[in-house]
Amino acid sequence: MSPIGIVSSMELIFAFMFVALLIWSLSNYLHISFGHLHMHKQGEKVWEAKLRSVSLRLGYIGNICWAFLFFPVTRGSSILPLVGLTSESSIKYHIWLGHLSMILFAAHTIGFIIYWAITNQMVEMLEWSKTYVSNVSGEIAILIALAMWITSIPRIRRKMYEVFFYTHHLYILYILFYAIHVGVGYMCMIAPGIFLFLVDRHLRFLQSRQNARLLSARLLPCDALELTFSKNPSLYYNPTSLVFINVPKVSKLQWHPFTVCSSSNMETNSLSVIIKNLGSWSNKLYKELSSTTLDHLSVSVEGPYGPHTSQFLRHKQIVMISGGSGITPFISIIRDLIFQSQQQEFQPPKLLLVCIFKNYVDLTMLDLILPASGSTTQISKLQLQIEAYITREKEEPPRDTQKHIQTIWFKPNLLDSPISAILGPNNWLWLSAIITSSFIMFLLILGIVTRYYIYPIESNSGEVYNWTFKVMWYMFILCACICLCSSAIFLWWKRQDTFENKLVKNVEVSTPTRSPGSWIYGLERELESLPHQSLVQATNVHFGARPDLKKILYECEGKDVGVMVCGPRKLRHEVARICASGLADNLHFESISFNW
Repeated sequence: MSPIGIVSSMELIFAFMFVALLIWSLSNYLHISFGHLHMHKQGEKVWEAKLRSVSLRLGYIGNICWAFLFFPVTRGSSILPLVGLTSESSIKYHIWLGHLSMILFAAHTIGFIIYWAITNQMVEMLEWSKTYVSNVSGEIAILIALAMWITSIPRIRRKMYEVFFYTHHLYILYILFYAIHVGVGYMCMIAPGIFLFLVDRHLRFLQSRQNARLLSARLLPCDALELTFSKNPSLYYNPTSLVFINVPKVSKLQWHPFTVCSSSNMETNSLSVIIKNLGSWSNKLYKELSSTTLDHLSVSVEGPYGPHTSQFLRHKQIVMISGGSGITPFISIIRDLIFQSQQQEFQPPKLLLVCIFKNYVDLTMLDLILPASGSTTQISKLQLQIEAYITREKEEPPRDTQKHIQTIWFKPNLLDSPISAILGPNNWLWLSAIITSSFIMFLLILGIVTRYYIYPIESNSGEVYNWTFKVMWYMFILCACICLCSSAIFLWWKRQDTFENKLVKNVEVSTPTRSPGSWIYGLERELESLPHQSLVQATNVHFGARPDLKKILYECEGKDVGVMVCGPRKLRHEVARICASGLADNLHFESISFNW
């Protein structure tokens, strides 16, 4: 339920443990500080000193939240997989920590403003100390954080995504002023999370500088499109993965996440994503592709990111429930199982896809179950049943009003490259090398600067080295070491990968003479091949109705039924509530989260 959403019992246990840690830390801080109160001003009252102490300690507790804030958004993290998490599934932890830290830092700020006001020290708000905490930098940091926090509220983020996107990039300034405010000592407390995040962010920056080779675009009548890219055969990803896409012709700065609908097993040389025309960015892209004759489109890609294991395969039966474009991750699962069902020793699970659409034209999303490449697919061994529900129409529209699927094939460009892993197949090995080498380099350079530059200045002048300059040195050396080590290893790997990419570029892609027709919608239904016929036979279309999810799930007879849902929040919560009711012991809810 809002605002927590769908959580497991293990997540609740860890949340309670974390809150207990914060409460214990605050009570411990206050117990010690109240026992040794220092009056900062002559005539200061005890309750005023306690107010100052409480305000200060609330900032300390906020630092604990900040210590964990960046781990969930480190997309190529080496830590999240160790506990079975991905960046997209753990983004809610970043949101929770962001809200909690914002509340604590706001209380910290308001508490000090009240303290300064009642003790006639408002001039302290303008202090930028050379040897101690800078109040001005803290005020700048909280104002930046407030702007980021307000624009990240779900209602604002959905309606004005661009505002949220650009405002959130102020985190660079926020980290800088935050570090100047707390100093090097407390910065070390949150340094591990920021360190790993900066490594990941720089690697993603390096990957995004090259254009990905776009092979084709399938435009569906339901205002959705499928982009197919060339990829390195060594790049492997699991179903439900996602990539971030930038199209400079639409926006040079905006990056948007989209679910991968292809299977790395079935399509070894290509990667496909589905984009639904729902916002201003996707609308501009759809119009660009549909209104003009293009032979090339520059696109940059980050990723893919996703689970490291296919957990859904452990179930004997899988029920997939989708709403609208939420069918995308299930297309990747079906494609992967189509491939694996052709293996002799593999026994595929029984599949039930319950998809809910508003209009009949949206059924063309089901056409994406089969790849645009026209590769031979045998689905007869796959036990697949599709129940499609059309909520706003009561009958099939006349055939003369139905549109065709349009496929655009792009010409290759020598400057484009196949999508490949940032650091190749041995990603963990190279990532550990970057982390280790950059951290050792940081310690060495920091020691040299401290010993041969900062220490002599303090010895000769007899004064403490400037607080702000020391923090700036710390941040500069940290960023420089990360950039140097990450760039060196990335470029070395790209040199090794160049030959293989050239082989992929030289592979001729066969362009079909016509666009594939729709097997569920359109005039060419009787002309389709055996895979299309099998999908038609497996599909039941229900008009003017919504599915009775309780009845569908409770009638599943298997002993081990995995339930997956993707779509609007109301749909996800309804399915989760049914699985958590305890009325059917065979239902096992599998969480899929794409709330970026």
